[in-house]
Formats: sequence, C-alpha cells, structure tokens
Amino acid sequence: MNRDEALAILERAQPVCTPADARAAVDRLAGEITGRLSGEFPVVLAVMGGAVVFAGQLLPLLAFPLEFGAIEVTRYANTTAGGGIEWRLAPKDEVRGRTVLVLDDILDEGVTLAAIREKLLGMGAREVFTAVFADKETGRAKPVAADFVGVRVPDRYVFGFGMDAYGLWRNLPGVHALGGG
Repeated sequence: MNRDEALAILERAQPVCTPADARAAVDRLAGEITGRLSGEFPVVLAVMGGAVVFAGQLLPLLAFPLEFGAIEVTRYANTTAGGGIEWRLAPKDEVRGRTVLVLDDILDEGVTLAAIREKLLGMGAREVFTAVFADKETGRAKPVAADFVGVRVPDRYVFGFGMDAYGLWRNLPGVHALGGG
C-alpha cells in the first residue's frame, strides 16, 4: 500500500467517534477505574499495538501507584478478519497474586480478550479487570464483557485511536469506520 492508497482509505471512511468524544471517554474511564482500583496496587498491561493510544492517554490520569507492562497478542495480523490467537509478547510472572488491569483498544468478538484473561488467571492473577476504549455492538454473544468501556461503536470495521485499518491510521485522534457500509 502506498501513501495515496492510505489517504483514500481515510477519505472514504465515516467518523463514528470524534476526538472530543474520545477524550471525554478516556476522562470518564479514568474516574471509573480510579474509583474501583485506587486502593489496589495493580499491574496494568496494555495490549500492543492497539492499546498504545488509549494507554498513553489513560495512564497519566490514574493517580495511584501501579506497575505497567505490555503484552502483544493478535488475531488480525494487519487484515480485517480474525484468525487464530498469536502471542507475540506474553505476560511476565509479576501477575501472580496481583490485581491486573488489561487495557485494549476494542472488544470485537471477545476471543482475544477472553484468551488474555484466561492466561493471566492461569498465571495466578488474583483478579483480572479489563478496560477497552471501544466495544463493538455486534448483536452477538461474546465470551467476555469488559469491566470498563469507553465508547460503543457500530458493527463495522473501525480504525483510529489505536485501532488500525490494514496496519494504518492507529494515530487518528478519533474513530472512523471503513467506507462502503
């Protein structure tokens, strides 16, 4: 893909969450997470690369002690259709006996987040909370529900605010849906 093709993706896209709405959602989530976890000393794990924007904006708003790390697991590999779970960076052992907060960009089908939760509990995490910037309204049952949700998005392929379209546009301050739907 070249620059013009990348720009064409954005040009055909429809906005679904403005940058102002994204900021407001992160502010609200920070309050909700602080209200629930400020008495803990959690391990916060960002799911890379999608959660990088979300984590970068949320972490400075969490005014309590925490440890931060990252994990990388994917089902998409720069495509728009999910496949099998691929662990690229597994969680470290510091989760044993700890409260863990997983930050992810989107709860789509829920398969990836459910696998992450299962792995962390299997590694001895005392409890696992999940915060997603976006929850896709698929109309189908999901194997896991997020404890904290920033915004709800339609059942379309969305990108921006950490989510990508063909590996592109994670850097957008709002969320867009691919054109044609």
